[in-house]
Amino acid sequence: MFENIEFANPQFFWLLLLLPLALLWYFFKRREEIASLRISSIKGFTVSSLASKLKPILFAIRLLALAAIITALARPQTEDISTRTKTTKGIDIVMAIDVSSSMLARDLKPNRLLALKEVAGDFIKQRPNDRIGLVGYAAESYTKTPITSDKSIVLAALREITYGELEDGTAIGMGLATSVNRLKESKAISKVIILLTDGVNNSGFIEPKTAADLAAEFGIKTYTIGLGTNGNALSPVAYNRDGTYRYGMRQVEIDENLLKEIATVTGGKYFRATNNESLEDIYDEINKLEKTEIEEFKYYKYEEKFRPLILLAGALLLLEWALRNSIFKSFI
Repeated sequence: MFENIEFANPQFFWLLLLLPLALLWYFFKRREEIASLRISSIKGFTVSSLASKLKPILFAIRLLALAAIITALARPQTEDISTRTKTTKGIDIVMAIDVSSSMLARDLKPNRLLALKEVAGDFIKQRPNDRIGLVGYAAESYTKTPITSDKSIVLAALREITYGELEDGTAIGMGLATSVNRLKESKAISKVIILLTDGVNNSGFIEPKTAADLAAEFGIKTYTIGLGTNGNALSPVAYNRDGTYRYGMRQVEIDENLLKEIATVTGGKYFRATNNESLEDIYDEINKLEKTEIEEFKYYKYEEKFRPLILLAGALLLLEWALRNSIFKSFI
């Protein structure tokens, strides 16, 4: 009954201090109401009366009625809050992912591509109010999924990305240009590309700098990520007879100057990920840098609970009046 009850006017509870004062007043007033008679002996008199002993009940009933009225004045009520959110600044994001053979290197666990897919999946789940698309690239590029607000589609497409879908190579310019093409018609206030690679541009017919200029022209910010340890990494070097990869140590080559230039031209930022932890930190930082503004509307519905207290106080006062004019009439 009293769950989730709040009081609109709790200051009225100060009036409860009147109750002990009323009790004190009644204690002294009670003595004045009792007539005294001095006699030498009370033998033969009946001095006990149940009605006279129960007389204080009338005052107790009146105090209870007063307490109920004070509580009613404090306006007990329940509050029901419903919320509705409105996205006031949506962000469209395209994640361009390198799927060349070097992404199978094992300097990240279990390898670069699987580590990226896990971190990117967490990033997507943290962007419930944005539209996200995926672009894969190796020697050429393709759209894995256009920008969409359906995160289940994006996550499913991310899980399906694998090496071997395209001819091997690293066409950074093609990957960036395809991403720009996905975003250039977007009406979103903010448009972002997250381009990840672990190599140097060695394929494709679009220069990365040209693609970066296109991104800047369309107001598309690009965050670039260079993935891989410094030095050598255990990478696929050949196929075994059973079709599995033969691994060997290969030099890590990342064109950091190019990635920094792309980020600078488009107003983005360059990051370097050398292990699983730093890759997670990079996506966390991008998540913080690109915030979607949400406007929240709250609707309050109040249900007043003072009416039963008023009825209770009325009933108590009526009971007190009835007892005073019936059972206790000859004693008051």
